[in-house]
Amino acid sequence: MRATTIHAPYDMRVEDVPEPVVRQPTDAVVRVLRACICGSDLWAYRGEAARQPGQRIGHEFLGIVEETGSEVTGVRRGDLVVAPFMWSDGVCDYCREGLTTSCEHGGFWGSVGHDGGQGEAVRVPYADGTLVQLPKDAASDEHLLSALLTLSDVMGTGHHAALGAGARPGATVAVVGDGAVGLCAVLAAKRLGAERIIALGRHEVRTDIARRFGATDVVAERGEAAVEAVRELTRGQGAHCVVEAVGTEQSMRTAVDITRDGGAIGFVGVPHGSGTGLDLGVMFDRNIALRGGVAPVRAYIPELLPDILAGRIDPSPVFDRTVDLEGVPEGYKAMDERTALKVLVTN
Repeated sequence: MRATTIHAPYDMRVEDVPEPVVRQPTDAVVRVLRACICGSDLWAYRGEAARQPGQRIGHEFLGIVEETGSEVTGVRRGDLVVAPFMWSDGVCDYCREGLTTSCEHGGFWGSVGHDGGQGEAVRVPYADGTLVQLPKDAASDEHLLSALLTLSDVMGTGHHAALGAGARPGATVAVVGDGAVGLCAVLAAKRLGAERIIALGRHEVRTDIARRFGATDVVAERGEAAVEAVRELTRGQGAHCVVEAVGTEQSMRTAVDITRDGGAIGFVGVPHGSGTGLDLGVMFDRNIALRGGVAPVRAYIPELLPDILAGRIDPSPVFDRTVDLEGVPEGYKAMDERTALKVLVTN
């Protein structure tokens, strides 16, 4: 089959690799219908996250179950399913508590020795704990497939950030970061009832999506100017709830500085490039809570799925470019150059 591999910084290839097969009785093989490129994939693409030459890549996909192991009972051949960005067994202590990303037997797609989502098919360990069945008729609905694909990562991660920030009815939420996760956090905050949502971003195409998703205000400034703008919008106090969806030291400092005393930050930006760290004394003095981390999206899919199927939320606009599998290397280039927000991959 064909699959995307990474060989060196900026060297992405689509190559012939062995077809996946069931190895364990808890495995399933899924034929991929839709995958996508994540902003976090760019750290490997740019050489800022180590990868072995020829390693698979991609962690967001949905598709059709092609084969199952003898112990798989939750899905069967022909089912349309979505996979969260990590597999999990569904039965360990962490999974039962909803923290599927800490599963004792879990793992990340594209890790050494495992298939990546940006390929024609994927072997799924612990299929019963990992895969979520979708309505079969969704397979013929292009728009709905795109919306459902966001459940594999960005919609669930945006929801995790909004929950960590404490988004709730009547609250003011500020979102630092105008990538797909930040935009989904705007949508999640709106879904959770936030009264005012301030999106921080300087790319008009992206902030237009933020407004479509529920942002009431847009702040295009950065650094101290952004802090001043947010405080001006909030009577000098800052936002009750702040989402940090970038992962840089500057973005986290901005998040702290625009948080209202007694507020909370939900952080989901993959940390990178932090040199001096944060002054915890500032957060201590102002009673600012910090919650977040790797989003356990498998735990959120049952909650978010009905809203997507009913059309109450539609995260699909985060996809602004579509390529086939052979076009994945160009998709990486487009996202790296910021000419694309998030690239959808069709099989």
